[in-house]
Amino acid sequence: MNSIKTKFSIKDLENLSGIKAHTIRIWEKRYNLFQPNRTDTNIRYYSLSSLQKILNISFLNNNGYKISKIAKLSETEIPNIVKEIAASKDQNNHSINLLKLAMINFDQGLFHKTYNKLIEEMSFREIFFDVFIPLLNHVGLLWQTDTITPTHEHFIVELIKKKILLHTEEVNKNFIPSLDETTYVIFLPENEMHELGIMYTNFELAKRGLHTIYLGQSVPIDSLVFLISKYNKISFVSSFTIQPEKENTLSYLDEFYDKLLKGTKNEFYVSGKLTEGLNSMPDKKIHLHQTTKSLIEHIK
Repeated sequence: MNSIKTKFSIKDLENLSGIKAHTIRIWEKRYNLFQPNRTDTNIRYYSLSSLQKILNISFLNNNGYKISKIAKLSETEIPNIVKEIAASKDQNNHSINLLKLAMINFDQGLFHKTYNKLIEEMSFREIFFDVFIPLLNHVGLLWQTDTITPTHEHFIVELIKKKILLHTEEVNKNFIPSLDETTYVIFLPENEMHELGIMYTNFELAKRGLHTIYLGQSVPIDSLVFLISKYNKISFVSSFTIQPEKENTLSYLDEFYDKLLKGTKNEFYVSGKLTEGLNSMPDKKIHLHQTTKSLIEHIK
């Protein structure tokens, strides 16, 4: 059974390209840029090549090309000009479009080819924050609007995880511990599964030579208590994306403080959207950040 998505509605094109469906229809009629197909029940749909074309047109349009000029370009000229612009000044957005296509097609080869091109010119940190994070933010919206399935999201997330693990392994091969006495315990709370942010944080801290203990997903508070007797100073690091539930976030932090921070040198660093709006933290031992980048810079 073919799991690759090959038929796209005009709403799909809007969600993937950022160009309004109304505008796409105008361009289609005025400039004959696309030739939609129709189902047996006369419903319009677009091919994968139409998706690729609209992504390229969106890229050119965002880089100052008027649609009237784009319409005069041949089918081969459009991608060639896109490549030229990407090579000179806007590689990130072009790479994000290529990674979207890789996700839609479950195309590991295109993912690795795009990544290898990026790593020739950018640091892994730049790729993560300037390419992967914007991509994943868009992927979340595409999933919410039914443009892609959870399978597509899992596919691209797992490929990104592998890159983080690869770079972390390289760092650990040459690990030289720093003189910092702090142990960094990195984990997600129970039922929290969004792991990319803390995986990347683990990489950044390990790269600095800091002692990290990576515990991963869904870790109960009580299972962390044992670590207090083993290490003099612990900085716990976590991320709240879907857990604990919003109404339980403060009670979770209170429990964490009572069991793991109170009367110790320990601290707790938390990132994620569920920290938004939380200000008053007990004893200033809990540090809240909405983004992974902000958390990492604070620890620095």
